[in-house]
Amino acid sequence: MKLKLGLPKGSLQDATLELFRRAGYEITVNPRSYFPGIDDEEIECMLIRAQEMARYVEDGILDAGLTGKDWILENEASVIEVADLVYAKQTFGKVRWVLAVPEKAPYQSVKDLQGKIIATELVKVTERYLARNAVKAKVEFSWGATEVKPPILADAIVEVTETGSSLRANGLRIVETVLESNTKFIANASAWEDAWKRQKMETVVMLLKGAIEASGKVGLMLNVHRADLDKVLAVLPALKRPTISNLSDPDWVAVNTVIEEKTVREIIPRLKAANAQGIVEYPLNKIVI
Repeated sequence: MKLKLGLPKGSLQDATLELFRRAGYEITVNPRSYFPGIDDEEIECMLIRAQEMARYVEDGILDAGLTGKDWILENEASVIEVADLVYAKQTFGKVRWVLAVPEKAPYQSVKDLQGKIIATELVKVTERYLARNAVKAKVEFSWGATEVKPPILADAIVEVTETGSSLRANGLRIVETVLESNTKFIANASAWEDAWKRQKMETVVMLLKGAIEASGKVGLMLNVHRADLDKVLAVLPALKRPTISNLSDPDWVAVNTVIEEKTVREIIPRLKAANAQGIVEYPLNKIVI
């Protein structure tokens, strides 16, 4: 049996392939093919744009796929949302679809856009957002380069952003957040009812979530004299509790823990000052909770 899995082509592609690599799957992309190779004979991959993924999963062309909450809502797709996979193009975080206007424009809220033109790729979601705010405006589909359209081709835009830097670079300011979104692992309803496919999907999701959980974290191993153990433990922030193991010398123990990578440069000198020895830092691919 094969699990037909859709991978997002485009801005999320590289981040997704790297996430799968850290989860233990090697995916090889041929630039001339939409069917990447994967080192799991039970999975068949296909590259599909995230904007279309939910529709193909709903229709059963794919058993499962990775796409954003935004595109599930835009397509009004009926799919099983198996898991949140909080990663994006640049960061391991959520993205926002925001209402943005030219820096010097007088608009201060969505209410000020009555009768105006708004350009976006997310047309249906934007129309529902305007309806909730009792605003009537013309929503035009944008084929790309949406940030350059105000003020000549549109009065405002609804655009996705991680950091807001691209909007600022194009002289735009954010007025309101329309939608917060993140990547989701979705499944076709019939495929989810198939016991074999469901178990396969759950295994893939577990490994992907483990890779995300390990992002930005490292492992630390060290040895310490029992008399100094409390001092060392006071320095260590841990995922739960450090693992403490006996050594061949009964007066010494080994300590193994997981910490945020950005804190290592501060913690290692403090561990040394607390008489820790043989400190080893090592990378992590997955943390399965």
